[in-house]
Amino acid sequence: MSETEAIAKGDSPLDLSLSAAELDARREHITDFIADQLDAAGVDRAVLGLSGGVDSSLVAHLAVEAIGAENLHGLVMPSSVNDEATMSDAERVAMELGIEYDVIEINPIVDTFLDAYPEAEGEKMAVGNVRVRARAVLNYLVANTENALVLGTGNRTESLTGYFTKYGDGAVDCHPIANLYKQQVRQLARHVGVPQEIAERTPTAGMWVDQTDEGELGVEYDTLDSILALAIEGEVGTSATARIVGVDREIVERVRDLFEQSGHKRSMPPAPAKL
Repeated sequence: MSETEAIAKGDSPLDLSLSAAELDARREHITDFIADQLDAAGVDRAVLGLSGGVDSSLVAHLAVEAIGAENLHGLVMPSSVNDEATMSDAERVAMELGIEYDVIEINPIVDTFLDAYPEAEGEKMAVGNVRVRARAVLNYLVANTENALVLGTGNRTESLTGYFTKYGDGAVDCHPIANLYKQQVRQLARHVGVPQEIAERTPTAGMWVDQTDEGELGVEYDTLDSILALAIEGEVGTSATARIVGVDREIVERVRDLFEQSGHKRSMPPAPAKL
């Protein structure tokens, strides 16, 4: 029985956690995946943006296991909206794992875009997306220079809700933790040795001051994971999902809308059919 089938049958509607054996299996599966991706591309190195959050910290730990710290180049890319403690933790992760890393301020890059198109000044979402896309460009600048792959940090919850920037943090060569719900990311992070304070930190995409994932999504991650598992991947009805999870029907409908409206982010850009 799949995990979504088990959830849909009501065995454990709010618990998507993995057993110790499952955590070990996921760990091995992901490290093998990373190594296989590099082998398939004929390269030895990878580049990873380090934010100080749980997703990038987990990918860093797993990548070091897969290809060795000497073959991973970390980029810490702070801007004026980032919390200093988070950026310090990004460097801390790199140093503890023995990863070569560079710190590159992205404010001058973002400012150059706004100088070129000042009409965007004050448009929070537009400018926030420029910050994310600037980091993607830098990831690929380093990767192309070093003949390396760019590792992504997107998880299953973000993918299903479209909570990522198109051609920003979604612009990578592979997503090692894309099959993990957010609560499973936290669990595996603790399992592989990511510091507790990083594993439990309030997630933020670093798009503007005081921005948080859960604040923007309008629902906490554990609840969101359960709704996605039931209503989107488990195909449980809206009313039943709301009853099982213990939320208003409107919350489930909002999550359905997020999934449906973000389909374009999970697909290649459309083109006309062949004549």
